[in-house]
Amino acid sequence: MMFIWYILIGLIAGWVASRIMRGRGYGILINLIIGIIGGVLGGWLFNLIGFYSTGGIIGSLITSVLGAIVLLWFVGLVSPAGKK
Repeated sequence: MMFIWYILIGLIAGWVASRIMRGRGYGILINLIIGIIGGVLGGWLFNLIGFYSTGGIIGSLITSVLGAIVLLWFVGLVSPAGKK
């Protein structure tokens, strides 16, 4: 059951982050991947600076969205399409 929550949170986080960073979505599969990687990245970054997850769906969603935003920002820096 938790696996389904991870997928839903990843999907929502990827979609929200893509809307914030680009203004449009990348599609359901890419948004899911961005959200899941963003969740891992966000959790790692928060632990690195001393913030620990409070748990719950809202805390996981916020962590995933912030991690996905950082991921999209970094991809925009290193990709040729992001350098306009």
